[in-house]
Amino acid sequence: MRTEVRIQNTEYRIQTKSGKGLIFSLGLSSVLCLLGSVCLSSVLCVLLSVFCLASEVSAQDDSIKLVETKRLELKEKEETLKREEERVNALRKDVEEKIGNYSQLLARIERALKKIDQVKDEKILNVVKAYESMPAEDAAARISALDDDTALLILLKMKAKKAGAVMALIEPRKAAYLTRSMTSLLVEK
Repeated sequence: MRTEVRIQNTEYRIQTKSGKGLIFSLGLSSVLCLLGSVCLSSVLCVLLSVFCLASEVSAQDDSIKLVETKRLELKEKEETLKREEERVNALRKDVEEKIGNYSQLLARIERALKKIDQVKDEKILNVVKAYESMPAEDAAARISALDDDTALLILLKMKAKKAGAVMALIEPRKAAYLTRSMTSLLVEK
């Protein structure tokens, strides 16, 4: 049994999900085919191949869109990272500048404190010299009237011979306390 098929300029269109189409045509003008059962299966194989090709094109379109989407996401992340890096660099520069300013300020404060200590030491030395130039009895009376810390500071800065003469004239309890304080300060150093 023979089947007669006529194909008159036939065009087939297959649309993919992305809207792009695959167009193929069988433009066989007035072709007359005599098909047997074997030829019919060949035609079905050709049509099946065409539909497979169309699904591959659709899959490729989806892959291309996915790649494009990922590329755009990566570009956006790259730009975000670049902006963040610029912000961090600006902050780093600001912090380094502030550290430099604070270091200079700290150096000035340390110099000022050193100068204050020098002035303080000079004044204390002047007071000590004044006490050393007094007779021992007068120095002892005045040191006895001072608070313990000030008396201790003056006695520690005095020459040993003069300090001994003054300590001999100070009331025994205060002299004992000042002696214990001097020895504990010397041991701590």
